This record gives sequence, structure tokens and C-alpha cells, in this order.
Amino acid sequence: MSEYLRSIEGTPAGHDLALVLALVAAVLHALFGALQKGRHDPWLSRAAIDASYGLIAVPFALFLVPWPEPHMWVIFAGAIVIHSLYKVLQAMTYSRGAFTVVYPVVRGTGPFFTVIGAGIVFGETFAPGQWAGLMLLVCGILGLAAWNLAHVTVDRATMVPALGLAVLTGAMVATYTTYDAYGIRATADPFTFLAWFFMLDGIFIPLLTHRRWRQLPAVEIVPLLKRGVLGAFVAYFSFGAIMLATRLDKVGEAAVLRETSTVFAALIGWLVLGEKVGPARAGLMALIAVGAVIMEWAG
Repeated sequence: MSEYLRSIEGTPAGHDLALVLALVAAVLHALFGALQKGRHDPWLSRAAIDASYGLIAVPFALFLVPWPEPHMWVIFAGAIVIHSLYKVLQAMTYSRGAFTVVYPVVRGTGPFFTVIGAGIVFGETFAPGQWAGLMLLVCGILGLAAWNLAHVTVDRATMVPALGLAVLTGAMVATYTTYDAYGIRATADPFTFLAWFFMLDGIFIPLLTHRRWRQLPAVEIVPLLKRGVLGAFVAYFSFGAIMLATRLDKVGEAAVLRETSTVFAALIGWLVLGEKVGPARAGLMALIAVGAVIMEWAG
């Protein structure tokens, strides 16, 4: 598999596979966000997920993939710091704001900053039509957040700080997307980066939240651990898909397509959380999809 992926990097076949991977990541990322914003403490939900994917990754990292080259250890250290900060901000955001409001803000600010970062780091350029598609997508996402803000009734007292934290979290999404794209391109085998990243990244949040586990009712432990294992596999395929997409093709395009996750998040809110999707939200969701299509077509 690794050899095949290396053989199609930068080719039309690589571009097509990157498109599919980015859309898969979008669907799974929406599910991943919903798992963190369920009935459990977002901090503990994240800790259960991280601990699960960290432990599952151990045999793969140690025995099944090539060990990282010496220069990768510095890259891994930077990735862990960036992701740790991102996850702290994300948990703070989800614990203060309604999922349907803060999630679109996080995802709406991310692609714009990522496209800029990809231009600086990787020298990527985008046609005027692609910028227009990006603006449509971002406007649709932020418009969805504004609509939700006007109509949601939960977490109103903490919504303003939640929105500020959501913007900061979006900036961290752009940071880790660009940095991780650099990291996965810096090693010969992309699965080396993924396996070692998951193993190392699964340490920080469980350690940070160990005191919260003592306050958790015993009856909640098993359901939370089940959510952690489910979230671990969602994370593998979501993060793995988008990282492989950024190695195969443009980082900016993959990041923009991933942010159609806001459409899938709205659908999850409607189908799973019982939230209503009226004409206004449906129109904004369509605008997001149109922006993504234009971004891809204009390229």
C-alpha cells in the first residue's frame, strides 16, 4: 500500500484518490465531533478516545511499520505540542457552547487559514475561481453558525466565550493540518507517521484529565470507554484519510473539502440529536456544498 501511494503522489490518480479521502474524512470528522459533544464531559470523551487510539496504535508503531527516521523525532515533538493545544481549546469550546453553533465556527475558520498556510509552506497557488469557491464555503459555514446561534437555546450564558474559543480552535486546525502535511511528507512511509503519531498523541489528554475520572460515576465508565473505542476507529480513518490526501495532492484543496463536514454535522444534529433543519439551514448547507464543488472544479 505504501509503495502504491508513493507511486501516485502528484498524479491525476493521486488527485482523484485525495478527493475521495478528503470527503471520507469530512463525514467521519463530523461523527468524531458529535462523539465528543455527547452526554459525557467533553474532556473525558476526548481522553477516552485518545487513550483508546494510543493503545491500539502501539503494536502497529513498534512492530508493523518502519521506525521513524532520526529527523522525525523533532517533527513528532512539534506535532504533539500543536495537537495538545488544539485539543485543550476544543474541549474548552465544546464544554461552553452548543455543538451546532461552535462546530461550524471551528471548521469555517480552519480552511481559510490552511489555504494561506499551504501557500506559505508548500508554495501552493489557487485560481481565482477556487478562491471564490472557498469564500462561498466559508460564508456558508459561518452563516450556518450564525443561524444556529440565533435559534439555539442551550448554553446561551457561555456562548460568547465559546465563540471566541471556537475561532482560536479553528486557527489551530489550520496549524495542525499544515504542520502534519509537512510531517507525513517528511518520512518515506506515510503509515510510519500515522502509527507513531497516534501512539504518542494518545498520552497527553488522559494524563491531563486523570482527576476528572475519579469524579465519574461508576455506571458511566463502561459507556464512556465504549465511546472511546468507537471514537478511536473513527479518528484513525478520519485523520488518516485527510493526512494521506495532503500527501497525495494539494494541502489546501484537501482541507477545504474536509470542511464539508459541517454539512454532515448538521445532518447528525438533525438525525441523531433531534435538531430541526429548515429552509434556511438547508440553503446554507447547499452553499457549503456548492463552494466545495467550485473549489474542486476551478482547480
